[in-house]
Amino acid sequence: MTSTLKVNTIQNACGADIIKENSNTITIGASGDTVTLGTGASQTGFGRTGTVDWQTTIKTAGFTASDGEGYFLNTNSGGFTVALPAGSAGAIVAFKDYLNTWDTGNVTINPNGSDKIGGVAAELVLSTESQSVTLIFTDSTRGWVDIHDSTTNATGNAFISATGGTVTTSGNDKIHTFTGDGTFTVSKVACSAANNAVAYMVVGGGGYGSDYKSGSAGGGGAGGFREGRTAPITPYTASPLAAACSGLTVTATSFPIQVGAGSASGSTNGEPSIFSTITSTGGGRGAAIGGNAGSPYDGANGGSGGGADGEGRPNGDGNEPPTNPPQGNNGGSGRVVGGDRAGGGGGGAGAVGVNGSSPQAGGAGGAGVSTEITGSAVTRAGGGGGQGQTNTAGAGGSGGGGAAGGPLCSAGNPGTINTGGGGGAGNKGTGSGTCGGQGGSGIVVIRYKFQ
Repeated sequence: MTSTLKVNTIQNACGADIIKENSNTITIGASGDTVTLGTGASQTGFGRTGTVDWQTTIKTAGFTASDGEGYFLNTNSGGFTVALPAGSAGAIVAFKDYLNTWDTGNVTINPNGSDKIGGVAAELVLSTESQSVTLIFTDSTRGWVDIHDSTTNATGNAFISATGGTVTTSGNDKIHTFTGDGTFTVSKVACSAANNAVAYMVVGGGGYGSDYKSGSAGGGGAGGFREGRTAPITPYTASPLAAACSGLTVTATSFPIQVGAGSASGSTNGEPSIFSTITSTGGGRGAAIGGNAGSPYDGANGGSGGGADGEGRPNGDGNEPPTNPPQGNNGGSGRVVGGDRAGGGGGGAGAVGVNGSSPQAGGAGGAGVSTEITGSAVTRAGGGGGQGQTNTAGAGGSGGGGAAGGPLCSAGNPGTINTGGGGGAGNKGTGSGTCGGQGGSGIVVIRYKFQ
Protein backbone atom coordinates (compact mmCIF):
# COMPACT_ATOMS: atom_id res chain seq x y z
CA MET A 1 0.00 0.00 0.00
CA THR A 2 1.32 3.49 -0.86
CA SER A 3 0.79 6.67 1.12
CA THR A 4 0.92 10.33 0.17
CA LEU A 5 1.86 13.17 2.54
CA LYS A 6 0.92 16.63 1.30
CA VAL A 7 2.59 19.62 3.02
CA ASN A 8 4.05 22.95 1.98
CA THR A 9 6.57 23.24 4.80
CA ILE A 10 8.54 20.88 7.03
CA GLN A 11 9.97 22.32 10.22
CA ASN A 12 12.27 21.01 12.94
CA ALA A 13 11.29 20.79 16.63
CA CYS A 14 12.34 24.40 17.14
CA GLY A 15 10.03 25.64 14.42
CA ALA A 16 12.74 26.42 11.83
CA ASP A 17 11.98 25.51 8.21
CA ILE A 18 13.77 22.43 6.90
CA ILE A 19 11.98 22.18 3.53
CA LYS A 20 9.71 24.89 2.18
CA GLU A 21 7.88 25.31 -1.12
CA ASN A 22 7.01 28.76 -2.42
CA SER A 23 5.42 28.72 -5.85
CA ASN A 24 7.81 26.67 -7.99
CA THR A 25 10.82 27.15 -5.72
CA ILE A 26 11.79 24.54 -3.13
CA THR A 27 14.22 25.64 -0.44
CA ILE A 28 16.17 22.99 1.49
CA GLY A 29 17.64 24.19 4.77
CA ALA A 30 17.80 27.62 6.30
CA SER A 31 20.52 30.26 6.44
CA GLY A 32 23.60 28.84 8.17
CA ASP A 33 22.55 25.21 7.64
CA THR A 34 24.78 22.63 5.99
CA VAL A 35 22.99 20.24 3.67
CA THR A 36 24.74 16.88 3.18
CA LEU A 37 23.97 13.53 1.57
CA GLY A 38 24.25 10.36 3.55
CA THR A 39 27.21 8.06 3.05
CA GLY A 40 26.75 6.09 -0.17
CA ALA A 41 23.99 8.37 -1.41
CA SER A 42 24.29 10.11 -4.79
CA GLN A 43 22.74 13.20 -6.31
CA THR A 44 21.56 14.09 -9.78
CA GLY A 45 20.02 17.19 -11.20
CA PHE A 46 21.37 19.62 -8.60
CA GLY A 47 24.60 20.48 -6.86
CA ARG A 48 27.92 21.81 -8.22
CA THR A 49 28.22 21.86 -12.03
CA GLY A 50 31.16 23.78 -13.53
CA THR A 51 31.58 26.11 -10.57
CA VAL A 52 33.99 26.41 -7.65
CA ASP A 53 33.91 27.88 -4.18
CA TRP A 54 36.53 30.65 -4.22
CA GLN A 55 38.84 30.63 -1.20
CA THR A 56 39.53 34.11 0.13
CA THR A 57 42.80 33.21 1.86
CA ILE A 58 45.45 34.24 -0.66
CA LYS A 59 48.01 31.54 -1.47
CA THR A 60 51.67 32.61 -1.53
CA ALA A 61 53.43 29.23 -1.47
CA GLY A 62 52.99 25.71 -2.80
CA PHE A 63 50.00 23.59 -1.72
CA THR A 64 47.65 20.80 -2.86
CA ALA A 65 44.36 21.99 -4.34
CA SER A 66 41.03 20.45 -3.39
CA ASP A 67 38.18 19.48 -5.69
CA GLY A 68 35.56 22.20 -5.98
CA GLU A 69 37.75 25.09 -4.86
CA GLY A 70 39.18 28.17 -6.58
CA TYR A 71 42.32 29.96 -5.40
CA PHE A 72 43.88 33.39 -5.72
CA LEU A 73 47.65 32.92 -6.20
CA ASN A 74 50.13 35.66 -5.27
CA THR A 75 53.58 35.10 -6.81
CA ASN A 76 54.97 38.54 -6.02
CA SER A 77 57.70 36.91 -3.89
CA GLY A 78 58.40 34.13 -6.41
CA GLY A 79 56.71 31.33 -8.29
CA PHE A 80 55.58 28.09 -6.69
CA THR A 81 53.96 24.74 -7.47
CA VAL A 82 50.33 23.73 -6.94
CA ALA A 83 49.52 20.02 -6.88
CA LEU A 84 46.17 18.94 -8.33
CA PRO A 85 43.90 16.50 -6.47
CA ALA A 86 43.51 12.98 -7.77
CA GLY A 87 41.57 13.11 -11.02
CA SER A 88 37.98 11.89 -10.97
CA ALA A 89 35.28 12.64 -13.54
CA GLY A 90 33.76 16.04 -12.85
CA ALA A 91 36.43 17.23 -10.41
CA ILE A 92 37.01 20.98 -10.80
CA VAL A 93 39.63 23.52 -9.65
CA ALA A 94 40.33 27.12 -10.62
CA PHE A 95 43.22 29.57 -10.25
CA LYS A 96 43.56 33.35 -10.62
CA ASP A 97 46.60 35.65 -10.79
CA TYR A 98 46.07 37.77 -7.67
CA LEU A 99 48.62 40.58 -8.28
CA ASN A 100 49.24 40.20 -12.02
CA THR A 101 52.70 38.71 -11.42
CA TRP A 102 52.54 35.30 -13.09
CA ASP A 103 54.70 36.59 -15.95
CA THR A 104 57.64 37.05 -13.58
CA GLY A 105 56.69 34.49 -10.92
CA ASN A 106 55.33 31.45 -12.77
CA VAL A 107 52.84 29.02 -11.27
CA THR A 108 53.54 25.35 -11.99
CA ILE A 109 50.50 23.04 -11.93
CA ASN A 110 51.54 19.47 -11.08
CA PRO A 111 49.09 16.68 -12.05
CA ASN A 112 48.47 13.84 -9.61
CA GLY A 113 50.39 10.68 -10.49
CA SER A 114 49.77 9.66 -14.11
CA ASP A 115 46.99 12.18 -14.68
CA LYS A 116 47.28 14.41 -17.76
CA ILE A 117 46.60 18.09 -18.39
CA GLY A 118 45.08 18.80 -21.78
CA GLY A 119 46.08 15.33 -22.95
CA VAL A 120 49.77 15.88 -22.06
CA ALA A 121 51.48 13.91 -19.30
CA ALA A 122 53.43 16.91 -18.05
CA GLU A 123 53.23 19.87 -15.73
CA LEU A 124 51.41 23.03 -16.78
CA VAL A 125 53.20 26.37 -16.39
CA LEU A 126 51.00 29.47 -15.98
CA SER A 127 53.13 32.43 -17.03
CA THR A 128 50.75 35.09 -18.34
CA GLU A 129 50.01 38.25 -16.40
CA SER A 130 46.40 38.43 -15.03
CA GLN A 131 45.60 34.90 -16.23
CA SER A 132 42.72 32.87 -14.78
CA VAL A 133 42.20 29.17 -15.49
CA THR A 134 39.46 26.65 -14.68
CA LEU A 135 40.25 22.94 -15.05
CA ILE A 136 37.78 20.03 -15.03
CA PHE A 137 38.84 16.38 -15.04
CA THR A 138 37.29 14.42 -17.92
CA ASP A 139 38.92 11.00 -18.35
CA SER A 140 42.29 9.23 -18.60
CA THR A 141 42.74 10.30 -22.23
CA ARG A 142 42.50 14.07 -21.80
CA GLY A 143 42.79 14.35 -18.03
CA TRP A 144 42.30 17.90 -16.73
CA VAL A 145 40.76 20.06 -19.47
CA ASP A 146 40.75 23.85 -19.51
CA ILE A 147 37.15 25.11 -19.79
CA HIS A 148 37.87 28.77 -19.12
CA ASP A 149 41.13 30.59 -19.73
CA SER A 150 41.04 34.36 -19.73
CA THR A 151 44.20 34.68 -21.86
CA THR A 152 45.69 31.60 -23.50
CA ASN A 153 45.05 27.93 -24.07
CA ALA A 154 46.18 26.25 -20.87
CA THR A 155 47.97 23.20 -22.22
CA GLY A 156 51.40 22.20 -21.01
CA ASN A 157 54.33 22.37 -23.44
CA ALA A 158 55.82 18.94 -23.89
CA PHE A 159 58.79 20.25 -25.92
CA ILE A 160 60.79 23.33 -26.78
CA SER A 161 59.52 25.95 -29.24
CA ALA A 162 62.26 28.05 -30.86
CA THR A 163 63.22 30.09 -33.94
CA GLY A 164 66.44 31.19 -35.63
CA GLY A 165 68.79 30.10 -38.39
CA THR A 166 67.81 27.60 -41.08
CA VAL A 167 65.41 25.08 -39.56
CA THR A 168 65.20 21.45 -40.69
CA THR A 169 64.02 18.20 -39.09
CA SER A 170 65.41 14.72 -38.62
CA GLY A 171 62.93 12.25 -37.16
CA ASN A 172 61.55 13.76 -33.96
CA ASP A 173 64.33 16.36 -33.75
CA LYS A 174 64.43 19.94 -35.01
CA ILE A 175 67.75 21.35 -36.23
CA HIS A 176 68.74 25.05 -36.37
CA THR A 177 71.77 25.75 -38.56
CA PHE A 178 73.56 29.12 -38.40
CA THR A 179 76.02 29.87 -41.20
CA GLY A 180 76.26 33.50 -40.10
CA ASP A 181 75.48 35.58 -37.04
CA GLY A 182 71.91 35.37 -35.76
CA THR A 183 69.73 34.68 -32.73
CA PHE A 184 68.38 31.41 -31.35
CA THR A 185 65.15 32.43 -29.61
CA VAL A 186 63.37 29.99 -27.29
CA SER A 187 59.76 31.15 -26.97
CA LYS A 188 58.53 28.22 -24.87
CA VAL A 189 60.29 25.61 -22.78
CA ALA A 190 59.05 22.14 -22.00
CA CYS A 191 57.18 21.47 -18.77
CA SER A 192 59.57 18.61 -18.13
CA ALA A 193 63.09 19.93 -17.51
CA ALA A 194 64.61 16.89 -19.22
CA ASN A 195 63.09 17.99 -22.54
CA ASN A 196 64.84 21.37 -22.39
CA ALA A 197 68.24 19.88 -23.26
CA VAL A 198 69.69 20.72 -26.68
CA ALA A 199 72.60 19.23 -28.57
CA TYR A 200 75.08 21.62 -30.17
CA MET A 201 78.02 21.84 -32.54
CA VAL A 202 80.10 25.03 -32.53
CA VAL A 203 83.00 25.42 -35.02
CA GLY A 204 85.26 28.49 -35.13
CA GLY A 205 86.67 30.15 -38.26
CA GLY A 206 89.80 28.61 -39.80
CA GLY A 207 93.29 30.14 -39.74
CA TYR A 208 95.15 31.70 -42.66
CA GLY A 209 97.59 29.57 -44.69
CA SER A 210 100.67 31.77 -44.80
CA ASP A 211 102.95 32.60 -47.75
CA TYR A 212 106.59 33.32 -48.57
CA LYS A 213 108.31 34.74 -51.64
CA SER A 214 110.75 31.95 -52.31
CA GLY A 215 110.46 29.44 -49.52
CA SER A 216 107.89 27.43 -47.61
CA ALA A 217 105.13 28.41 -45.20
CA GLY A 218 102.80 26.65 -42.75
CA GLY A 219 99.15 25.72 -43.27
CA GLY A 220 96.39 27.39 -41.27
CA GLY A 221 94.90 25.62 -38.25
CA ALA A 222 91.24 24.62 -38.23
CA GLY A 223 88.75 26.47 -36.10
CA GLY A 224 87.99 24.90 -32.74
CA PHE A 225 85.37 22.14 -32.82
CA ARG A 226 83.04 21.51 -29.84
CA GLU A 227 80.01 19.21 -29.71
CA GLY A 228 77.71 18.11 -26.88
CA ARG A 229 74.68 15.85 -26.71
CA THR A 230 72.14 14.91 -24.01
CA ALA A 231 68.96 12.83 -24.08
CA PRO A 232 66.13 13.13 -25.13
CA ILE A 233 67.70 14.04 -28.48
CA THR A 234 67.16 11.21 -30.95
CA PRO A 235 70.36 9.15 -31.09
CA TYR A 236 72.70 9.98 -33.97
CA THR A 237 76.34 9.25 -34.71
CA ALA A 238 78.21 12.16 -33.14
CA SER A 239 81.89 13.03 -33.27
CA PRO A 240 84.20 11.43 -30.69
CA LEU A 241 84.39 14.83 -29.01
CA ALA A 242 80.71 14.67 -28.04
CA ALA A 243 81.10 11.52 -25.94
CA ALA A 244 82.41 13.45 -22.92
CA CYS A 245 80.22 16.53 -23.31
CA SER A 246 76.63 17.02 -22.23
CA GLY A 247 74.25 19.22 -24.15
CA LEU A 248 72.96 22.53 -22.81
CA THR A 249 69.73 23.20 -20.92
CA VAL A 250 68.00 26.27 -22.34
CA THR A 251 65.47 28.71 -20.91
CA ALA A 252 62.83 30.85 -22.61
CA THR A 253 65.14 33.62 -23.78
CA SER A 254 67.18 34.76 -26.78
CA PHE A 255 70.69 33.43 -27.36
CA PRO A 256 72.91 35.55 -29.66
CA ILE A 257 74.81 33.38 -32.13
CA GLN A 258 78.24 34.35 -33.44
CA VAL A 259 79.72 32.50 -36.41
CA GLY A 260 83.44 33.13 -36.77
CA ALA A 261 84.91 34.33 -40.05
CA GLY A 262 88.00 32.66 -41.47
CA SER A 263 91.29 34.56 -41.26
CA ALA A 264 92.21 36.43 -44.45
CA SER A 265 95.77 37.45 -43.59
CA GLY A 266 98.80 36.42 -41.62
CA SER A 267 98.17 39.14 -39.06
CA THR A 268 95.07 37.52 -37.57
CA ASN A 269 93.63 34.17 -36.56
CA GLY A 270 90.19 32.91 -37.44
CA GLU A 271 87.37 34.37 -35.37
CA PRO A 272 85.57 32.44 -32.61
CA SER A 273 82.06 31.00 -32.88
CA ILE A 274 79.79 31.29 -29.84
CA PHE A 275 76.53 29.77 -28.57
CA SER A 276 75.57 30.45 -24.96
CA THR A 277 78.46 29.26 -22.74
CA ILE A 278 80.19 27.43 -25.61
CA THR A 279 83.03 29.24 -27.42
CA SER A 280 85.11 27.59 -30.14
CA THR A 281 88.32 29.52 -30.78
CA GLY A 282 89.39 30.49 -34.29
CA GLY A 283 92.22 28.56 -35.96
CA GLY A 284 95.82 29.78 -35.74
CA ARG A 285 97.62 31.22 -38.81
CA GLY A 286 100.48 29.29 -40.35
CA ALA A 287 104.11 30.40 -39.84
CA ALA A 288 106.14 32.33 -42.41
CA ILE A 289 109.55 34.00 -42.37
CA GLY A 290 108.40 36.75 -44.71
CA GLY A 291 104.64 37.08 -44.92
CA ASN A 292 102.42 39.44 -46.75
CA ALA A 293 103.93 42.42 -44.91
CA GLY A 294 107.46 41.10 -45.18
CA SER A 295 107.66 40.42 -41.42
CA PRO A 296 108.31 36.95 -40.03
CA TYR A 297 105.79 35.35 -37.68
CA ASP A 298 105.42 32.03 -35.87
CA GLY A 299 102.56 29.61 -36.27
CA ALA A 300 99.78 30.92 -34.02
CA ASN A 301 97.94 29.12 -31.25
CA GLY A 302 94.18 28.68 -31.66
CA GLY A 303 91.36 26.15 -31.80
CA SER A 304 93.92 24.19 -33.83
CA GLY A 305 97.44 25.54 -34.24
CA GLY A 306 99.03 26.81 -37.45
CA GLY A 307 101.79 24.79 -39.10
CA ALA A 308 105.50 25.71 -38.89
CA ASP A 309 107.33 27.06 -41.93
CA GLY A 310 110.45 25.55 -43.48
CA GLU A 311 112.64 28.43 -42.35
CA GLY A 312 112.71 27.82 -38.59
CA ARG A 313 109.51 29.49 -37.46
CA PRO A 314 107.69 27.11 -35.04
CA ASN A 315 104.20 25.69 -35.21
CA GLY A 316 101.26 26.87 -33.09
CA ASP A 317 99.50 24.93 -30.33
CA GLY A 318 95.92 23.75 -30.58
CA ASN A 319 93.22 23.69 -27.90
CA GLU A 320 93.95 27.26 -26.86
CA PRO A 321 92.37 28.21 -24.55
CA PRO A 322 92.07 24.65 -23.20
CA THR A 323 88.75 22.80 -23.25
CA ASN A 324 87.89 19.27 -22.20
CA PRO A 325 87.71 17.38 -24.51
CA PRO A 326 90.23 19.33 -26.63
CA GLN A 327 88.71 21.51 -29.35
CA GLY A 328 91.69 21.01 -31.69
CA ASN A 329 95.30 19.93 -32.21
CA ASN A 330 98.79 21.34 -32.78
CA GLY A 331 100.11 22.33 -36.17
CA GLY A 332 102.83 20.24 -37.83
CA SER A 333 106.56 20.96 -37.63
CA GLY A 334 108.57 22.25 -40.58
CA ARG A 335 111.61 20.61 -42.20
CA VAL A 336 114.70 22.79 -42.18
CA VAL A 337 117.73 20.90 -43.58
CA GLY A 338 119.93 23.08 -45.79
CA GLY A 339 118.01 23.75 -48.95
CA ASP A 340 115.48 20.95 -48.20
CA ARG A 341 112.70 22.95 -46.63
CA ALA A 342 108.99 22.33 -46.19
CA GLY A 343 106.20 23.76 -44.04
CA GLY A 344 103.95 21.74 -41.71
CA GLY A 345 100.23 21.37 -42.08
CA GLY A 346 97.79 23.14 -39.79
CA GLY A 347 96.19 21.14 -36.98
CA GLY A 348 92.69 19.71 -37.33
CA ALA A 349 89.98 18.80 -34.84
CA GLY A 350 90.81 15.11 -35.17
CA ALA A 351 94.59 15.06 -35.67
CA VAL A 352 97.77 17.14 -35.51
CA GLY A 353 99.09 18.68 -38.70
CA VAL A 354 101.55 16.52 -40.63
CA ASN A 355 105.21 17.58 -40.49
CA GLY A 356 107.01 18.84 -43.58
CA SER A 357 109.24 16.15 -45.10
CA SER A 358 111.91 15.50 -47.71
CA PRO A 359 112.27 16.31 -50.50
CA GLN A 360 110.66 19.71 -49.92
CA ALA A 361 107.21 18.13 -49.34
CA GLY A 362 104.71 20.19 -47.39
CA GLY A 363 102.81 18.43 -44.62
CA ALA A 364 99.11 17.71 -44.97
CA GLY A 365 96.59 19.41 -42.74
CA GLY A 366 95.32 17.47 -39.73
CA ALA A 367 92.06 15.59 -40.26
CA GLY A 368 88.74 16.97 -39.04
CA VAL A 369 85.94 15.01 -37.36
CA SER A 370 82.56 13.78 -38.59
CA THR A 371 79.13 14.16 -36.99
CA GLU A 372 75.52 13.53 -38.05
CA ILE A 373 74.10 16.38 -35.98
CA THR A 374 72.60 17.97 -39.12
CA GLY A 375 70.95 14.69 -40.16
CA SER A 376 73.76 13.29 -42.33
CA ALA A 377 77.46 12.65 -41.76
CA VAL A 378 79.63 15.70 -42.51
CA THR A 379 83.34 16.14 -41.66
CA ARG A 380 84.49 19.60 -40.52
CA ALA A 381 87.49 21.42 -39.03
CA GLY A 382 90.35 20.04 -41.16
CA GLY A 383 93.73 21.82 -41.16
CA GLY A 384 95.32 23.57 -44.17
CA GLY A 385 98.24 22.00 -46.05
CA GLY A 386 101.82 23.23 -45.63
CA GLN A 387 103.88 24.57 -48.56
CA GLY A 388 106.88 22.68 -49.98
CA GLN A 389 109.49 25.11 -51.27
CA THR A 390 109.64 23.82 -54.82
CA ASN A 391 108.13 20.34 -54.69
CA THR A 392 105.04 18.70 -53.19
CA ALA A 393 102.24 20.82 -51.76
CA GLY A 394 100.57 19.52 -48.59
CA ALA A 395 97.00 18.30 -48.97
CA GLY A 396 94.19 19.87 -47.01
CA GLY A 397 92.94 17.87 -44.06
CA SER A 398 89.57 16.11 -44.43
CA GLY A 399 86.84 18.44 -43.26
CA GLY A 400 87.37 21.53 -45.40
CA GLY A 401 91.12 22.14 -45.06
CA GLY A 402 92.62 23.93 -48.09
CA ALA A 403 95.53 22.38 -49.97
CA ALA A 404 98.77 24.33 -50.26
CA GLY A 405 99.85 25.85 -53.56
CA GLY A 406 102.28 23.99 -55.83
CA PRO A 407 105.74 25.21 -56.82
CA LEU A 408 106.82 28.85 -56.94
CA CYS A 409 104.15 31.47 -57.56
CA SER A 410 101.26 29.19 -56.52
CA ALA A 411 98.49 30.40 -54.23
CA GLY A 412 97.18 28.31 -51.38
CA ASN A 413 93.60 27.10 -51.46
CA PRO A 414 91.05 28.51 -49.01
CA GLY A 415 89.37 26.45 -46.36
CA THR A 416 85.80 25.46 -47.21
CA ILE A 417 83.16 27.88 -45.94
CA ASN A 418 81.14 26.84 -42.87
CA THR A 419 83.54 24.03 -41.99
CA GLY A 420 86.17 25.98 -40.06
CA GLY A 421 88.82 24.49 -42.38
CA GLY A 422 92.29 26.03 -42.30
CA GLY A 423 93.70 27.72 -45.41
CA GLY A 424 96.50 26.16 -47.44
CA ALA A 425 99.94 27.85 -47.54
CA GLY A 426 101.10 29.65 -50.71
CA ASN A 427 104.33 30.71 -52.41
CA LYS A 428 104.52 34.15 -54.03
CA GLY A 429 107.77 33.57 -55.89
CA THR A 430 108.77 36.94 -57.32
CA GLY A 431 105.26 38.34 -56.89
CA SER A 432 103.83 40.57 -54.18
CA GLY A 433 100.72 40.67 -52.01
CA THR A 434 99.13 37.76 -50.21
CA CYS A 435 98.67 34.33 -51.75
CA GLY A 436 97.98 32.15 -48.71
CA GLY A 437 94.60 30.48 -48.51
CA GLN A 438 91.95 32.14 -46.39
CA GLY A 439 90.47 30.11 -43.55
CA GLY A 440 86.93 28.78 -43.94
CA SER A 441 84.13 30.34 -41.91
CA GLY A 442 82.68 28.50 -38.93
CA ILE A 443 79.19 27.19 -38.19
CA VAL A 444 76.78 26.70 -35.25
CA VAL A 445 74.18 23.91 -35.15
CA ILE A 446 71.54 23.34 -32.42
CA ARG A 447 69.39 20.21 -32.25
CA TYR A 448 66.53 19.25 -29.90
CA LYS A 449 63.45 17.04 -29.67
CA PHE A 450 60.27 18.78 -30.77
CA GLN A 451 57.67 15.98 -30.91
